Amino acid sequence: MHLGPDLLVLGILFVIAYVLGRLGKSIGLPAIPIYMVVGLIASPYFTWFPLSFAHGDYIELIAVFGLILLLFNLGLEFDQDEFFSNAGKLIISGGSYIAINMAVGLVFGFLVGWGSREALIIAGITATSSSAIVTKLLIELNRLANRETPMILGVTVVEDVFIAIYLAIVSVVLSGETEIWPVVGKLVIAFVFLVVMFAVARWGGRFVSRIFRTKDDELFTILFFGLAIMFGGLGEILGVTDAIGAFLIGLVLGATRYRNRIEQIAIPLRDVFGAFFFLNFGLGLDPSKFPLVIVPVVIAVGMTIGLNIIAGQFVARLNGLNAQAGINTAAILQNRGEFALILATLALAAGLDARIQPFAGLYVLIMAIIGPILAVNSEKIGAFVLRTNKKRAPAKTVGAPAGSPVSNEAIALMEGELEADRVDPYPDPDVADDPLADDALAGDGLDDAGGSDDTADPELANIDRLIEQAMQQGDEPNRNARDSEY
Repeated sequence: MHLGPDLLVLGILFVIAYVLGRLGKSIGLPAIPIYMVVGLIASPYFTWFPLSFAHGDYIELIAVFGLILLLFNLGLEFDQDEFFSNAGKLIISGGSYIAINMAVGLVFGFLVGWGSREALIIAGITATSSSAIVTKLLIELNRLANRETPMILGVTVVEDVFIAIYLAIVSVVLSGETEIWPVVGKLVIAFVFLVVMFAVARWGGRFVSRIFRTKDDELFTILFFGLAIMFGGLGEILGVTDAIGAFLIGLVLGATRYRNRIEQIAIPLRDVFGAFFFLNFGLGLDPSKFPLVIVPVVIAVGMTIGLNIIAGQFVARLNGLNAQAGINTAAILQNRGEFALILATLALAAGLDARIQPFAGLYVLIMAIIGPILAVNSEKIGAFVLRTNKKRAPAKTVGAPAGSPVSNEAIALMEGELEADRVDPYPDPDVADDPLADDALAGDGLDDAGGSDDTADPELANIDRLIEQAMQQGDEPNRNARDSEY
């Protein structure tokens, strides 16, 4: 098998993905729809594109690695402590959001009329948001400090648990079993697997950590990658899909003390192999089938936006937040992505209605464009709808507010004096060689416990306290302004 031409095509596609990704990032688009579009233009259904693959099987295999790493990282990033410490509140918030979207999505799936199993897939496609896109948008929009952000992250945590359970159920439904007891047996196996892995993740992290005791990054990477692939295969054999097997071993490894080290290496691997997954999905899309699903997709998009508005306000009220927080929540949870495509891939492999794939592809493309746009403008939308436009005072360039007992000039003088003292606090050579003086400099006036060091210069400490006090006073109006928005 000569792969040279295919490697050339693949390399060109990734370069195109880079260019389009840079353009998309400039307007706030996530990478997922970009990779899908690149795969779409290289698909055999787009005859005008001059390049095509002679052999596509290896891309499908690499796409499976991408799927496994996507779910592995999802499990790795799952915050167990946050979930179990606030389980009741999170389940109510996230469960309410999922229940509203899932119930209406299931009804919509039946109304489409493609079949009962297809209805279950459509409900899952439209019910849950993309935790990857949601988290990335929260960071890029500088909203991690917003009051609604813990609630949003809580919803995504509950969605992750729901996805694990939902995929276990879907895998059994799609297996084609019609007899009741084989179905019950597969469900029991699936849930026992889930419970055992969750239990190991909760209480066995210390023991699992022992197998990762190596300083060799190469062997370390081989080990966790091998475990991800192995448990993906185990999940497939047990009938809960390779995605859930990878999610659960990620959950277990996320409970070890090596979580941060694994995550540091796994994220770049996820990004590369995940690009193959989305590109491969785009390769399978047939644009000629889009007209067959355009009406259901438009209805699904409108339904998703409307339900998220309702669910966002409902969840915000449950958590004691106001209407603007509900609008921010609804806008950022609109985003759909990898989970919808995973379900569509499973449906295609199970031989369900062929319209599921173009439905999921077009739906994700539209929502992945609309979602970030709504998220970026949610505060403007809220200000317009709620009539809360307020003229804000211009931000001050210096920390101390007007009328502060410590003027801007005083702060500047103190900072200059402090800097001069820190550069050479002991001009006398005899004092400079004093080990006690060196200790004071090394400790920066603090002992190991974080308290005051007796050898520190009290004048420097007083200046530090004055500057800190002035900065806190300068931040007070900004905090009050932020609080008034909620």
